[in-house]
This record gives sequence, structure tokens and C-alpha cells, in this order.
Amino acid sequence: MMKKYLMSAMALASLSAHAQSSLTVYGVADAGMVLERGGDAGPVQKVGSGVASSSRLGFKGREDLGGGTVLTFVLENGYSIDTGAAKQNGALFGRQALICLTGDAGSLSIGHQYTPFYKVLNNVADPFATGMAGNAQNIFDGTTRVSNTVEYITPRVAGFSADVQYGLGEVAGDTSKYRYLGASGTYEEGALTVVLVHQQRNNTAASANSRNTMLAARYRFGDITGHAAHVRNRDLLGVESRDTLLGFSAQLAGANKLIASVIDHHDSSGVGQHARQAAIGIAHSLSRRTDVYAAYGHISNSNGAAFRVGTAADSGSGTTGLNLGVRHVF
Repeated sequence: MMKKYLMSAMALASLSAHAQSSLTVYGVADAGMVLERGGDAGPVQKVGSGVASSSRLGFKGREDLGGGTVLTFVLENGYSIDTGAAKQNGALFGRQALICLTGDAGSLSIGHQYTPFYKVLNNVADPFATGMAGNAQNIFDGTTRVSNTVEYITPRVAGFSADVQYGLGEVAGDTSKYRYLGASGTYEEGALTVVLVHQQRNNTAASANSRNTMLAARYRFGDITGHAAHVRNRDLLGVESRDTLLGFSAQLAGANKLIASVIDHHDSSGVGQHARQAAIGIAHSLSRRTDVYAAYGHISNSNGAAFRVGTAADSGSGTTGLNLGVRHVF
């Protein structure tokens, strides 16, 4: 009798644990033709992986700990669909690797994570969502994620929320070497989103740091969404610059989406290495998970500026890029 009781209790406990936890496998398979012009080595024609969105395979886990507290984890691998090779220098989970506790007081996560600056650029500022030939990271700061980070995100109160991230440099003898600091404040109400975000990162000697401060906004006018951003930059050499983005995305008839943006880079050093990027793209949804897309981007560089037109997963080789591809989200 006792044996049957114990077996029943174990079965109930197993069912309860299963109901309170879950594991999701997800990913993106994205490939296309990429044509590049204006590079030092001449024209390039290639099959690109991660043109609109970087190809990835990920695992998300979730467990309800009770009392309104939830534990989640994310392990995400980047890969090249054209060759099967791993991205992010071959790291197994080079895109994301983190564990997070979320409750009424907000969320606290630890691991290899997206920076607050990148999240604002990708989700708010850039109508291309840092993909295709219009990728804002062709001009804007390209720091996407940082290792050894601790991040706290507040709950949203009256439309306001904040995100603070600290990246440990982990250099013996000096906590400031290679340290990363990032923070953002967001106001979101109805169709309007406005974010102020700042980041800075020390070099390995802690003798200098780079800084980027961005004010970004997004507003939805029915089927049209307007995007704008302005950034003040200072690199590790102390050179200052400003980047300004204006763009839009529009839902058209027949499951089509039109995307366009213009980015102006102003060099404040006196050398005059200015640049301007103009890009346009269109995506057509074949289903809820699959779309085909095309995009064109061009950068005009001045006085030795060396910006290149890339894609979501590739920094590019030339000043003109043309993309044609397909993306499936699973």
C-alpha cells in the first residue's frame, strides 16, 4: 500500500513539475544572394547567411518558482546556413547564454547578453532591425553583446522602464580594465516609444574608454511606423562624431512591407571623414513564419571614411550592397 502511495505521489510531483516548467527550441534560417560593389578587392557575388536576420538555433527554458517568481534561461547558437560553420568565432552559444530571475521587482540576468544600446538600435531606432543592406550598424556602433554581464530591468510603471547592465572586464588586478557599462530609460505609451541610452567600454589598460549616447524614437501612424535616432560618439582615441537616422516602415497591400532609411555620419575631428547611407528594402510574407525580401543600400564616404554596406551577419566589403533572400522563423 505504501509503495503504491509513493509511486502515485512521485507521478503527481512529476506532472506538477512538468506543468510549471517548459523548454522551447527556436531559431532562424536565413539565406540569400548578396552583391557588393565598391570594395578594394573589386565586386563580390556570394551566397550570404543571415542577410535579414542572423541564422540561429536556440533553447529557452522556463520554470515557475512560485510567488510570482520565474526562472528562465537562453542558450543561442549562431551558424552560417551557406556553409554550416559556427559564427561568433566558433563559440557554442556565442549569440546568447544567460540565466534570469523575473518577479514583481523586475528581472535580473547574468551571462553573455545583448547590450542595452543594441537592443534600442535593433528594436526602436532602425526600421531594418539591423538587417539587410540597410543595417544601421553599417554606421552606428557595432557592439552587439557583451560577456560576463549582470543586467537589471525594472518593471514598467506609468509607461517608464529602465535597463542597467554591468560587464566585468575580468582582468586580474584591476576591475576597471575592459569594463562595460550600459543603461537605458524608456517611455512607451500607445503608438509612441522614446528611449535614451548610454554605453561606455574601457580598453584593456583602462587608459581610455569609448562612449555612445543615443536618443531614439518610434511612432506608429496606422500602417506606417516612423523611426528616428541621434547618437553622440567618442572612440578610444578620443575622436568624436555624431550619427543621425531617419526612416520608416510601411505595411502595404498583399502582405508587403516597405522599409527605408537615411543615416548621416558627421566626423567632429576636423578631418572631415563624413559618410551618408541611404537604403530601401521590401519584404513579402509567404506565411506567418516565412518571408522573401530584397534590399539596396549605398554609402557615400568622404575624406578616407571607410564604412561598408553589410547585412545582419556580415560587415560587408563594398560601399553598395544588393540583397535578395528568404527567411524562415521557427
